[in-house]
Amino acid sequence: MGTPGENASPSALEALAQLREGNARYVANASTLRITDADRLDAVGGQSPIAVVLGCSDSRVPTEVVFDQGVGELFVIRVAGNIVQPSQIGSVEFAAQNFGTRLVVVLGHTRCGAIDATIDALTGPAGNASRNLASIVSRIAPSVEPLIATEKDRASLAREAVRANVRYSADALRHGSDIIESLVQDHGLLIVGAEYSLESGIVEFFDGLPGD
Repeated sequence: MGTPGENASPSALEALAQLREGNARYVANASTLRITDADRLDAVGGQSPIAVVLGCSDSRVPTEVVFDQGVGELFVIRVAGNIVQPSQIGSVEFAAQNFGTRLVVVLGHTRCGAIDATIDALTGPAGNASRNLASIVSRIAPSVEPLIATEKDRASLAREAVRANVRYSADALRHGSDIIESLVQDHGLLIVGAEYSLESGIVEFFDGLPGD
């Protein structure tokens, strides 16, 4: 793996501004995303993504489209419930060390099925979910369990659970390895949480921003 900061990638705040601008274009139906043969060929020799995005596998959240970013601009990791496991941590390490990427976004979204499945598992009778699905639920559960006792209605509980899970995953990445902790402390790596609205298309960044 390369030396942290070796490549001329944008700073975390520069990358964050680019993502915000791209999402604004998407919401305004003014996307510039057009993939040409030249774009594909330019990417053959290597990549220098401006951001890592750990997002949910939900088919309604097309990451590059949502941020209006083209080939080679985002290093995307997708898994149901945007959970953090060793493979996700290793992927972030790889991008940050090899490509100098300095922004990581944990991207949740409204009406998340993995969140709903977790709430069902915590509030209803034991189901017959496979052990593989149960492993996803078990990763989300610690962020949702404290909300169960607040006696919120189901819709409010689901909304708050999405953001609680994003915060939980972002924190798990920040402290997921000595490598990532060093990159955060000494090399300008920024890990932030965000939520995509299926209804509006807007991405709201709400966790881990400078000044929080």
